Amino acid sequence: MTEAPAPDPLELLDVARQAAAAGAAVLAKRSEAGLHVENKGASGDWVTAYDTEAEYAVREVINRLRPFDTVTGEELEASVPEEPSGIRWSVDPLDGTTNFIRNIPFYATSVAAVNADGDWLAGAVHAPALVRVYWAARGHGAWLAEHGSLRRLHGPDPERTGKLLGTGFSYEPEVRTEQYAGLAELMEGYADLRRLGSAALDLCMVADGTLDAYAERGLNEHDFAAGALIAEEAGLTVGRPGSPQRRMGDAERLAAVTTAWLVPPS
Repeated sequence: MTEAPAPDPLELLDVARQAAAAGAAVLAKRSEAGLHVENKGASGDWVTAYDTEAEYAVREVINRLRPFDTVTGEELEASVPEEPSGIRWSVDPLDGTTNFIRNIPFYATSVAAVNADGDWLAGAVHAPALVRVYWAARGHGAWLAEHGSLRRLHGPDPERTGKLLGTGFSYEPEVRTEQYAGLAELMEGYADLRRLGSAALDLCMVADGTLDAYAERGLNEHDFAAGALIAEEAGLTVGRPGSPQRRMGDAERLAAVTTAWLVPPS
């Protein structure tokens, strides 16, 4: 491994934002004729030509600006330099593919960087159809740029009534059955449920206060990598799959085992 000074999270954030913007620019060219939809295995687990093209665009930026970093992503094989820097990028070029296919605007490109110790340092989630860009660098807060305005994110109002829980459901019928069975208990304390179809944006929308909490079973790292950091930097508690911070009640274990979850601070 190449010896190098510890990277500045703000420098990594600049790369993350540029890379996410490159992926989002591909998504912004969406046309029905260019979708070329295929099923990746599970019913409803779709991939389009835009997923792959967007990941190539993201990787081109990272490889150009950070040639000694490792890159992993949803659609392409991992890229590992001969002398890796110790920084790894986790890329979801199109989070919310089903939404993208159906022209529902909740989809985004998600890009995040983690060091060899497992510390997430920078992340960006770029949602072109919503005209929103969320980002965060470790220790520097979480931010949202939307329609020319910029604001720092502080999570939902803990005193708000009528709380909304965000979640998602598995492509696998057996897992969905378990999730449905535990849904009533999972919903305790919440007035209603939203299933928006993009884990990255769900996490960001808790960070910006739109949702009050989020829990989902069976997420992959690229689904939550950037969104979880953005939520943390907004002051929320985040438990990633397998992390020691993931201590949930029995109802949540039933409905959301191996979950990325977050709740407002008590």
